[in-house]
Amino acid sequence: MEIRTIHANGVEFAYLTLGEGPLALCLHGFPDTAHTWRHLMPALAERGYRAVAPFMRGYAPTEVPADAAYETAALVADVRALHEELGGGDDAVVIGHDWGAFPAYATAGRFRRAVTLAVPPPGALGAAFLEYEQLKRSFYIFLFQTPLAEPAAAAPGFFENLWHDWSPGYDASEDLAFLRRSIGEPANLSAAIGYYRAMLGTVPPSGRYPEADNGVTGPVLYLHGAQDGCLAAHLAKDAISRLPEGSRAEQVAGAGHFLHLERPAEVNRLILDWLGPAT
Repeated sequence: MEIRTIHANGVEFAYLTLGEGPLALCLHGFPDTAHTWRHLMPALAERGYRAVAPFMRGYAPTEVPADAAYETAALVADVRALHEELGGGDDAVVIGHDWGAFPAYATAGRFRRAVTLAVPPPGALGAAFLEYEQLKRSFYIFLFQTPLAEPAAAAPGFFENLWHDWSPGYDASEDLAFLRRSIGEPANLSAAIGYYRAMLGTVPPSGRYPEADNGVTGPVLYLHGAQDGCLAAHLAKDAISRLPEGSRAEQVAGAGHFLHLERPAEVNRLILDWLGPAT
């Protein structure tokens, strides 16, 4: 895979790319990098797509944005700008995992097909997210609202244990090596944590971007790992009811939060079947 850079929405993005054809924009989440798509991108390229996986704002080698904006509206603006700057047309598709799912939902209508993984659509969680067991799983979200966030996340074993808890049995050593290169510097680590501070309003919206519509703008294939240790699978049971007509929701057995890395053959098949051939 080749790495390139592009200027979009005021940010210099680095991205991995492979293949030629209609744009397939692949958006990673936390704590992860564009390399998370290393199994899917060759499959997309073989199917006739130009797979592009940007490092999200603040994740090196993408620059830390000067506006320090990490609200969902900023991510949506990034995806719209990347779609345009990369020459994506009506035949482009989008795939988002974890944090990458948020802008994928909001921009699904701009793409021919959309796929999201591991984060249900807006409104699907409801009060179930406040169940005691889920609150324990989500401790890091609340930790990240405090001054302890950066020193805790930088401590040895923090990210190793998150990956272990979220995807039990998966060997994440390669992914963690990529992660250290991407958010190992203090500014990049603070940027990654900044997504969560914006999420709960600890850092107010920058005011630079219009508020993102929380609705889902087009049909989506939603995939969730049955053993997800970050967001329990039963919390996603109402996902399909929150998606537009024509959407699908599938649970992947034997997979955790990083299902596309744990069960790449099955997840690739589900995604490629949904996307169909490049047109």
